[in-house]
Amino acid sequence: MVNTGAIALCTLIEGETFDVKFSRLLALTRKLAENDGIELDEAVYLSEKMTGNKNRALAYLLKAYGMISCDAEDVVDLYFRACSISVDSLDLAKIALIFANGGKNKKGEQVFPKEYSKYINAILTICGMYDGSGEFALNVGIPAKSGVSGGIMAVVPGKFGIGVYSPALNAKGNSCAGIKALERLSNELKLSIF
Repeated sequence: MVNTGAIALCTLIEGETFDVKFSRLLALTRKLAENDGIELDEAVYLSEKMTGNKNRALAYLLKAYGMISCDAEDVVDLYFRACSISVDSLDLAKIALIFANGGKNKKGEQVFPKEYSKYINAILTICGMYDGSGEFALNVGIPAKSGVSGGIMAVVPGKFGIGVYSPALNAKGNSCAGIKALERLSNELKLSIF
């Protein structure tokens, strides 16, 4: 869930071209959120592309160490597009519900194998909140993934998914109000998995 891993993961998406890879990723996002209206936010994508030099450097570092074999600019462009898929809090909650429900959506349809949920939730718990993951695990205690937009997708295994959004970020790149809301909700409803 850190940038380097996400960049490397972009190379593993099936597809002969990076446009096909992105189309598959967008289709999966739409399927998980049950929202065919989800699109790429072109302005965010162009901003990422213009200012994302740290991520570009990470892609070249991966290339230098033989971790990726494709063109570094192509893979980082896919990463920028992936980071620019526009979702709202309801979309985040619907996606989190599938992770909470062993890969099943609210209709009970198996979207992906149950064992994937275990892996996803473990990764969300240990690094989904960037350098704040440990503190979040202690104070909130549920798997979650934040984004620099201020969105947080949180998973309450076996129960439900939560999507929150508030754009003010803390020093670790996580939503200040989003964390507080999730902490309060977790404490009041006793949601912590620990």
